[in-house]
Amino acid sequence: MIDFLLAPLQYPFMLRGLTASVMVGIISAVVGTYVVLRGMAFFGDALAHSILPGVAIGYLIGDGKREPLFWSALIAAIISALGIGTISRNTKIKEDTAIGIIFAGTFALGVALISTVNSYTVDLAHFLFGDVLGVRNSDLRLIAIFGGITLLIIFAFYKEFMVLSFDPVLAATLRLPVKLLDFLLLILIAVTIVVSLQTVGVALMVAMLVTPAATAFLLTKRLPIMMALAAIIASISGVIGLYISYYISIASGAAIVLVCTAIFGLVWSGISLIKYRF
Repeated sequence: MIDFLLAPLQYPFMLRGLTASVMVGIISAVVGTYVVLRGMAFFGDALAHSILPGVAIGYLIGDGKREPLFWSALIAAIISALGIGTISRNTKIKEDTAIGIIFAGTFALGVALISTVNSYTVDLAHFLFGDVLGVRNSDLRLIAIFGGITLLIIFAFYKEFMVLSFDPVLAATLRLPVKLLDFLLLILIAVTIVVSLQTVGVALMVAMLVTPAATAFLLTKRLPIMMALAAIIASISGVIGLYISYYISIASGAAIVLVCTAIFGLVWSGISLIKYRF
């Protein structure tokens, strides 16, 4: 058992991957708590896909180098988030419709741009499906910096976001800057998605935002405990998923998400069984 646990740790890429998985898990879980409470799963999925144009533009500008990709994806995510917020709040169009419009348009643009890259199936595939084992020290620094800023903002506006999530009418009554807080949360979700991009990829990103937080929601209704449980579940899923990926040679991002889903299934089954019995 000791050899089973220690063998992967002799490789630097595994150590970096485990570190990235834990950091991304914590960030995604904390932000994902608000995504679950406010029913924004579709928004998270759409935003994850809407960064494709940024990824493609960064790739083309950087001539295949990975450094510009983070910044171009970040800009694309923030623009998409603000676009969704602006359309849904300043027109008669509902938020889910605005999400669908931005999602479809930006995703199509991303596919069009990616299709111009001759080797896109190799070079950009890890952005679709994740490549946590390819994380570099510079990637870890970016995750730590932007993830840390995101968590600081979340905790600085903890009470405001809590009121907004549980009782928007009360938030308006208290004269909180509801629109500003909404836009701030959209930007934080965008940053979280970009920070998590290399770990699980565009296709699976929504699972890291939603599944750990949804699992924690089944176990508690207290927001601080929910955040802590979600962070623990996401971190454990990242570590176990990487070990599974290492030993049976499957995609690391998919393995992490499958572990998250399995934990959700176990918790849901356990709670359903207890309710059925009593």
